[in-house]
This record gives sequence, C-alpha cells and structure tokens, in this order.
Amino acid sequence: MSTPTETTGTEAEATPAAVAGPSKKIEGRSPGRIAWDRLKRDKVALTGGVVVILLILVALFAPVLTAMFGHPVDEPHPDQINPDLGLPNHPFGGMSGDFLLGVDPTFGRDVFSRIIYGARISLGVAFSAAIVSVVIGVVMGIAAGYFGGWVDSVISRVMDVLLAFPQLLFSIALVSVMPNSLLGVDGSLLRMGILVLVIGFFGWPYIGRIVRGQAMSLRHREFVDAARSLGAGRAHILFRELLPNLVAPILVYATLIIPTNILSEAALSFLGAGVKPPTPSWGQMLSAATKIYQADPTYMVVPGVAIFVTVLAFNLFGDGLRDALDPKGT
Repeated sequence: MSTPTETTGTEAEATPAAVAGPSKKIEGRSPGRIAWDRLKRDKVALTGGVVVILLILVALFAPVLTAMFGHPVDEPHPDQINPDLGLPNHPFGGMSGDFLLGVDPTFGRDVFSRIIYGARISLGVAFSAAIVSVVIGVVMGIAAGYFGGWVDSVISRVMDVLLAFPQLLFSIALVSVMPNSLLGVDGSLLRMGILVLVIGFFGWPYIGRIVRGQAMSLRHREFVDAARSLGAGRAHILFRELLPNLVAPILVYATLIIPTNILSEAALSFLGAGVKPPTPSWGQMLSAATKIYQADPTYMVVPGVAIFVTVLAFNLFGDGLRDALDPKGT
C-alpha cells in the first residue's frame, strides 16, 4: 500500500510563486519616455498638437490644396462681385461649392486660397523669429548665468532696455524708411525678413531671463565642478554640460513663443508694417475687413478664426508639453 509523498518546506513555499506566475519585469524609462507617457495622457494637449501638425501641413502643401479645392490665390473673379455694391453676390461672403470660404470684396479672390497662403506667412515668420529668439536668448542667458559679475550685469541691463522698447512703433518706423530693395531682396520677402529680425530680436530677452536663472542654479552643481576639475574649458561646460540640462525649458518656451509671434506678425500686418499686397496675410485681411465688416462680416470672421485656432492650438500644446517635461509631475 503506497503512502502519500510528503512535501518539503521549500517545495511548499515555491508553490504559491509558481501559481502566481513569473514576476513582472521592471523596465527603466528615460526622461523622454516619461515625458511622452505624461503627454499621451493629456488629451487636450494632444488635440492641440494634432491641430498644429495639420496647420503646418496645410502651409507646406498650400499649392496642392489650392489646386484641389480652390482657385489661384491672386486670380480675380469679378463675376462673384456685385458691381454696384462691391460685395459678394452670394450670402456669407460668397461661400459656395466653388468658393469654400467665400471671396474677398472688390476683387473676388478666393478666401480659401488666401487663408492657406496666409498661413505660410504667419507660420514662417513665427517659426523663424522663434529660432532667432531662442539662439540669441540661450547664448546670452547661459553666458550671464554662468559667468555672473559684470557679464551678467551688462546682459541683464540690455534685456531690461529691450523689454521696455516699443517694438510696434519701431517696426512701423523701420518699415517706413526701408528701401524697396536690399541686398537683392525686395517685395514681400524683404518685409518678411524685417519682421523675422524685429520680432526675433525683441523676443530673446524673455527666454534669456529663463535660461539665465536656470544656468545660475546649475553652475555650482557637482557635475559642473567635476568637469572643471578634469580641465574642461568654458565652452565645453557651457554647451556640453549646462545646455543639455536646459533643453526642457528651452523647448517649452519655444513652443509658447510661437503663438506670440503669430499675433505680433498679424498685428504688424494689420497696421501696414507686414508683407505687401497682394501677398496674403491674416492680419492684412483683417485690416481690409474693418472697412466693410458691417456689410460683409464673414470676411472678418474667417481670418479671425484662423488666428484664434492657430494660437489656441499652440498654447494648449505648449502648456501640455510644459507639464509633461516638469520633473516634479506625476
């Protein structure tokens, strides 16, 4: 007669672990992975990011979209305009199957095409000016924060002067005295270059202050002292030790300064200091709409909505990116 086999203590202890299955593998996550996981949970920020990507694609493929759904950007359509009133024949600014967003008064040009090409101007100026601001602001801010002393004092006073300078008045005055051609560049391209330089140059003190404060808090950290003790030069410490630790605030500020630049470009174009007609611009369209908005309000609403949606999308995405890159976030 057989007897039941006794289970040893080790086997008894191993049985529950075997039943529970293999233990879950612990996976390390990089700061970028952690930020991406946080950003994915923020549906509002993702929506803003998707809209931003769509706007960029619309601006890049403006000729294709115009050929598919619109008409040439500067082509007049006098048959769409009432010759007595100078207003579109159809209601809602002349919207129809052929003109999705209507036509502009007087000339009858396709508003859809002009909005798309206006996005090229606004986004092009905004991104280019943001690059100028970031480059100057990072170099000046990191130098002021790391060296301190008289270097910090001089750069800080320059920042204070630029922040108090009337940017709009200076831009209007500069455009009024600029020649029609400079270094072989003329027309709207010259105006765009001026806008980029003016907006970018007057915008760098904002990021300069942020980078300066961060650099001051990092210059006495252990990794900086270690690099200095190993004989690293100032350039190496600035751009190989400090700068990588400043990527997060720089990236967040660059995302948030773009909508500010869009508004600045629209304001300057509205005041006549932007690109020259007939090159389309959202601010220029708003300026023209102020003269006939009571008779044709749609012509003011369309570019206004374009500016509102673009700025809102960038702000939502920038806020979400700031929260995702916050090391104290959950």
